[in-house]
Amino acid sequence: MRLGVAIEETWDFFHEIYADFAAHHETARFVRPVVKLPALNGRLNAYVVRRELRSFLRHNDAVFFEWASELLALASQLPKTCGMVARLHRYEMYTWAKRINWDAVDRLVVVSEAKRREFTAAFPEHAGKLVMIPEAVSVTRFSPHPKRFAGDIGILCHIKPRKRVYELVLAFYELLQQQPSFRLHIGGGKADAFGDYYDAVHRLVERLGLGDRVVFYGHVAKPEEWYQGVDIFVSNAYSEGLQVSPMEAMASGCYCLAHRWDGAEELLPRSHLYDTNAELNALILRYAASSEEEKQREKARLRAIVCERFNVDETKTRIRELVEEAAASACQA
Repeated sequence: MRLGVAIEETWDFFHEIYADFAAHHETARFVRPVVKLPALNGRLNAYVVRRELRSFLRHNDAVFFEWASELLALASQLPKTCGMVARLHRYEMYTWAKRINWDAVDRLVVVSEAKRREFTAAFPEHAGKLVMIPEAVSVTRFSPHPKRFAGDIGILCHIKPRKRVYELVLAFYELLQQQPSFRLHIGGGKADAFGDYYDAVHRLVERLGLGDRVVFYGHVAKPEEWYQGVDIFVSNAYSEGLQVSPMEAMASGCYCLAHRWDGAEELLPRSHLYDTNAELNALILRYAASSEEEKQREKARLRAIVCERFNVDETKTRIRELVEEAAASACQA
């Protein structure tokens, strides 16, 4: 089978899936052509992209769009010549979904039941195309290492408003008023278009006098090593698809807590979710006060959740089989 892959955003959630595609099929990536001419540059580039994308669709039996975004919007307006499967993570729902001709898409993978509900409410006539396959991680790359509890709290994300790192610093300051031994580890670099937020978080730490309690790491190239220094991982965003970093943390042996973003209950037990800073700090203090044996049991329970429900070895197979089905249906049409 000739399998095309269209991806222009991050590969962070796709490496294992692409490797599985390539191991089973003749796999090729779409590369956007760019024409560098001063006159008519925008319109000419748009024409060339559509022409090359049309050729790419014709050449392959199926094309997988890792993000339901611009390339899918363009491809969905072209004559249908192959099976088309896409994956919708989160942001595409608010930026691209209304620009896509969903009649041309054979299957759409959503990463949570919350996203299934949201898509179905917006496009009920296409609900039958949805397949919920959660985000997933490698449970061999992310594995636990012995660490006695030392009060190390961590968050790993792009530093931007949706992730609510500023609010987490404020909660952490309140936590220290109750127990001053904790440390906060902030991993992740400055997000494009949100440099002022990144700077504001740094200034807040300085104003609150937390320089010796908060550590900034910038971009973390090897998260599997970074998690080994964290006891409690916090997901503090107000909106997610099905966030991968808590899965990585859980697989790495961290205790994990999450703000109650829509779908968080699909990732963590309800007893690990909170709405307010006071609730977050109460959960942290409760875990810190538990015995070492209880901590080990909790961490093992969370890793078991990842191994059973969010193992990339299962996810990559399910996605590949879905693409194969779409290719077979296109050939029969």
